[in-house]
Amino acid sequence: IYILDIAARTSRFITDDGFDPYFSADGNKIFFQSGSDDAQKAFKAYDLREHKTETIYTSKYANSFVPSPDNKWIAFTELFQVYIAPIIPSGRTAELSHESEANPIAKVTRDAGINLHWSADSKKLHWTLGDEYFTNSLKDRFTFLEGSRDSLPPVDTAGIKIGLILKSDKPTGLLALRGARIITMKGDEVIENGTVLIRDNRIEAIGATADVSIPKEAKVVDVTGKTIIPGIVDVHAHMGTFRQGLSPQKQWSYYANLAYGVTTTHDPSSNTEMVFSQSEMVKAGYMTGPRIFSTGWILYGADGDFKTVINNPEDARSAVYRTKAYGAFSVKSYNQPRREQRQQVITAARNLGIQVVPEGGSTYFMNLSQIIDGHTGIEHNLPIADLHDDVIQLWKNSKTGYTPTLIVSYGAAHGEYYWYQKTDVWANKHLLDFTPRSVIDPRSRRRTLIPDDEYERGFLEVSRSCKKLADAGVKVNLGAHGQLQGLGAHWELWMLQMGGMTNMQALRCATMNGAEYLGMSKEIGSLEKGKLADLVVLDKNPLENIRNSETVHYTMVNGRLFDAATLNEIGNYDRKRGRFFWENKGYNASFPWHENASGDDDQLH
Repeated sequence: IYILDIAARTSRFITDDGFDPYFSADGNKIFFQSGSDDAQKAFKAYDLREHKTETIYTSKYANSFVPSPDNKWIAFTELFQVYIAPIIPSGRTAELSHESEANPIAKVTRDAGINLHWSADSKKLHWTLGDEYFTNSLKDRFTFLEGSRDSLPPVDTAGIKIGLILKSDKPTGLLALRGARIITMKGDEVIENGTVLIRDNRIEAIGATADVSIPKEAKVVDVTGKTIIPGIVDVHAHMGTFRQGLSPQKQWSYYANLAYGVTTTHDPSSNTEMVFSQSEMVKAGYMTGPRIFSTGWILYGADGDFKTVINNPEDARSAVYRTKAYGAFSVKSYNQPRREQRQQVITAARNLGIQVVPEGGSTYFMNLSQIIDGHTGIEHNLPIADLHDDVIQLWKNSKTGYTPTLIVSYGAAHGEYYWYQKTDVWANKHLLDFTPRSVIDPRSRRRTLIPDDEYERGFLEVSRSCKKLADAGVKVNLGAHGQLQGLGAHWELWMLQMGGMTNMQALRCATMNGAEYLGMSKEIGSLEKGKLADLVVLDKNPLENIRNSETVHYTMVNGRLFDAATLNEIGNYDRKRGRFFWENKGYNASFPWHENASGDDDQLH
């Protein structure tokens, strides 16, 4: 934290351990917070005259400490709920919690709140939840204040609708992709010489080239000899939005996924505020990326300052409701320890129209109970690889989906390491065009070598069980876990095929199965008239060799056509992407083997 003297244009260092600073009412102190997610939180004050730091409060679970302008009150969040307490000067550090008995503390939210801020007169606290804006007066939460009531009203459950309405991004015009082999994912249909006609953002016609009439005003893109598949759906995609603060103009992970044909992603664990705000910016056209969906914060059953305490149906309803309020259609039930807690989450989710994807932390019997209880799907593989008929029949009849994430196999060597060992990832130019070398090199240049039979008994054994489940009718999905943005989805696809699936089966896991899992099969997942125009144009046929899925030439998402080599938008538009931060001059100087180590400004597409 620094103080900037605006007149003198000089800065003064205050502390290297702090965030969210506020000046005190008299201007002689700076209040700030310290403590990371896994460390004890503290609310501190730095005295600008005595150059000393005082710790006012510590807390295990509280965060977002916000003092009132008159410094007489403090608002804070603890396990998603919002509380208010008076600041009582004592000269000693106090523990702050909603269970504290030393201070009077009032809860002002029923379900959750963020964006805490005070009125100028320090008499009211404001906050938001989803698209609603709430206000509460101190006199309505404490009985000892002047003007307070004898009995306090219940907390508000409905706020003022913020009402921010933006137009969804949608291109205009007609575009025809003519002459390609089309793997539609409508059953096993393959059109050998086909044409796709796109009007705005939807497929207007699809079929054999001889049967599709192309209007004169359409722009025609010749894709003769290439193969078109539906856009890849990654249903377990951690996209790098686990942080606070500002959103970048270009989230590189989104570009990397588009460059490899991933057009829909579902992140089953992320920072709620960051992931849903970016999802809406993509939808409105302010950011470029695939379709972004998420559970937001997980409903965590273990300890931590983001845990979700569920001891009764009302706790479960509140947890699911707050997630839905931010824009989620799914929640992640993560290691809630008791089965009744997990069932309460499912019941609340059904009542609110929300899907539930769980994680069992590599616990076999917990996974089986999750299948029996009717979860939407199982995230990550069962830690026992060779599944027998009892489990397969149970799974088949439950209608529960399966996202095995072979790339991070539980109970086995991760599939990710296989590809670092077998391929020169650090030399993949297409990958490096959309991924910082600082991400690629530490993972791939110094490789962990594992005997092949470890992989044989590892992710390949899990993959063979995926084949058994798929043959029995269980919907197996592709989930690349964010291990390597974009290319990781293809690794996951190839590993599904390596366990015995046909190339068509594996491609279905990457497209239609994922769309059905997310409840979106009426809009995406296959190439059919009336559906959204999400597709990938490949230079080679993945039915001949599944590794050909990597040969992405064009990616279309929501009717916008991108050149995969550059991520410039083409088709009916000519929009070049801007520079990534690592393309700035000198950024890669610490990587002397990098093709752009000098930071030559001209080395852009």
